[in-house]
Amino acid sequence: MDKKAELTALQHQLALLQQAMGRQQQSVVIVLEGPDAAGKGGIIRRIGWCLDPRWLHVWPISAPDESERQQHWLQRFWQRLPQHGHWAVFDRSWYGRVLVERVEGFCDEAAWQRAYRQINEFELCLQQEGIRIIKIWLDISAEEQLNRFRARFEEPAKSWKLTAEDLRNRARWGDYQQAKQQMLDLTSTAHAPWHLIDGNDKQQARLDCFNLLLTELRPGIDLTLPEQPALFRDFFAAHPK
Repeated sequence: MDKKAELTALQHQLALLQQAMGRQQQSVVIVLEGPDAAGKGGIIRRIGWCLDPRWLHVWPISAPDESERQQHWLQRFWQRLPQHGHWAVFDRSWYGRVLVERVEGFCDEAAWQRAYRQINEFELCLQQEGIRIIKIWLDISAEEQLNRFRARFEEPAKSWKLTAEDLRNRARWGDYQQAKQQMLDLTSTAHAPWHLIDGNDKQQARLDCFNLLLTELRPGIDLTLPEQPALFRDFFAAHPK
């Protein structure tokens, strides 16, 4: 089976799993983090293509607006948590506090230092309330990131993806790597561990992500299809092909 066909099969399995979790009122939070151009958007699109959009919400997280800056920094994430039986996918997340906000100086050291404990307690609260949490770090090399930036620059249909912020962040690659490692060390917990996926091969990374989601979310979920109501059985029995 080639990778495209394998991904299609995994998407079908994930769709069935979403339906089963919806019937059982099980909620999911998926966090996708990684360097610019790591492939987060491509994975999220392929999740969105296969799942029922009525029970899925994708949250692209950028800098807080003026109103959000007047709130506790976690408040905007509490407001985006999924309803029972729904899935929420975060394209970047509360980890911005200990990554970009730390590296770029958007908050002081005391704020990002205490954020590790606040994040762990936030995620423990979610887990205790029955929300499944899957945290994925997509890793790519500096060389691969440069290749993807160049491809975006040279391809008109993708050039919009390349921003001045991407280049600014790349100039501080070492600082981001240090912040990433401390984040992984301090926030990979028993209730919400980090899962590292090699993103240098986009197709393989997508397969790895879907396999991870299926492996982590299937336990405890009854995948048995419910029996069709007698109304429908009787109707189609009376209207055979």
